[in-house]
Amino acid sequence: MPRNHDIAELRRLDIAHHLPAQADWAEIEALGGSRIITHAEGAYITDGDGHRILDGMAGLWCVNVGYGREELVEAAAAQMRELPFYNTFFKTATPPTVTLAAKVAELTGQRLPHIFFNASGSEANDTVFRMVRHYWKLKGEPKRTVFISRWNAYHGSTVAGVSLGGMKAMHAQGDLPIPGVAHVRQPYYYGEGQGMSEEEFCDACVAAIEDKILEVGPENCAAFIGEPVQGAGGVIIPPKGYWPKVEAVVRKYGLLLVSDEVICGFGRTGRMWGHETMGFTPDLMPMAKGLSSGYLPISATAVAAHVVDVLKTGGDFVHGFTYSGHPVCAAVALKNIEIIEREGLVERTGRVTGPHLAKALATLNDHPLVGETRAIGLLGAVEIVADKETHARFGGAEGTVGPMARDACIANGLMVRGIRDSLVMCPPLIITTEQIEAMVAIIRKSLDEVMPKLRAIQI
Repeated sequence: MPRNHDIAELRRLDIAHHLPAQADWAEIEALGGSRIITHAEGAYITDGDGHRILDGMAGLWCVNVGYGREELVEAAAAQMRELPFYNTFFKTATPPTVTLAAKVAELTGQRLPHIFFNASGSEANDTVFRMVRHYWKLKGEPKRTVFISRWNAYHGSTVAGVSLGGMKAMHAQGDLPIPGVAHVRQPYYYGEGQGMSEEEFCDACVAAIEDKILEVGPENCAAFIGEPVQGAGGVIIPPKGYWPKVEAVVRKYGLLLVSDEVICGFGRTGRMWGHETMGFTPDLMPMAKGLSSGYLPISATAVAAHVVDVLKTGGDFVHGFTYSGHPVCAAVALKNIEIIEREGLVERTGRVTGPHLAKALATLNDHPLVGETRAIGLLGAVEIVADKETHARFGGAEGTVGPMARDACIANGLMVRGIRDSLVMCPPLIITTEQIEAMVAIIRKSLDEVMPKLRAIQI
């Protein structure tokens, strides 16, 4: 049973001492403190006031197997009793760490057979950053340092992660990006492709990558990095054929190709990996979130043999973290993968719940505020517009429309995320079709409730 917390005291302490991630601390203080989440089960979370909320975000894109999995608790406890911690610095490793590396390599079909462990997706991308640059130096091409990325991409919150990402608001905090990262347009057809067919827009986005490579100079370009589907950018699903064409350009100029699978990995798109869904093959692949379903912090960077063969010629790779390959985290990740495979959650997402989410969201297209719905696997988005024909947005402060609709959804019992003028969702892979229907019903109700407020600020 959940503990009997003093919620008022926790909120007071939250304001007095706790600095939440990616938050407006003054706003939280004005609200009287954070919403305190006390317990969860299946696809639902419960807050300190007793509100039961359908978790349409799977925590933060991560709780793929749902909440309350006793097997994961037991796996952690058993490993803690046997060996709670040891590092991988001293020519040492632990059984669950080595076993997990072999399992992840198996899940890549041995295309990426070498695994470097970290504690977060941001760290996994930092690892990519250093590996790629070191690789080119060892190859005798030290000028190849520049990463090509996309505007509105998200690759983490560390200095390197923010720089690789393309979110200008994040760049503004810390005088980023650091040198050596160039950005190109994102494949956001609904928002940026008006006046073009989807194929024309796709080709324009791919041409922008090639143009940037030529501008920087192929001899200076190290890698292209991208999420198969941009998650935190607003669930931006690229046009059909985009990724194979991107890969062709990348291979033409000899860059490495990085698929950021932090969100898309472990079944989120209906295949084990997002790059499988999108039809391309990366050289490096950072992953996190679904690796342990968020039960413990662990991430990994999977690397192709031809990259590691070069890195092996350079002596020590002087990079890593205290918790790289943490045995308890690795044990939980192994059990998590076992659950995913045993229950067929990837296949279920691809064949049943993913298509159902797309179909259910499409019923919102008749709503006066909905410009577009889109989904792939168990990733979805609802675009909120003032005018369906022109795609015109509402007035007011930028980024207020999505959060306004999000707050209404939460009040009505659904946790989703508001990103700019959209609602995005990423429910646990264990969600039922009935729960998907409930999600969409709450979204419709919430849009009805916020419509008068939005019309009041209409352009």
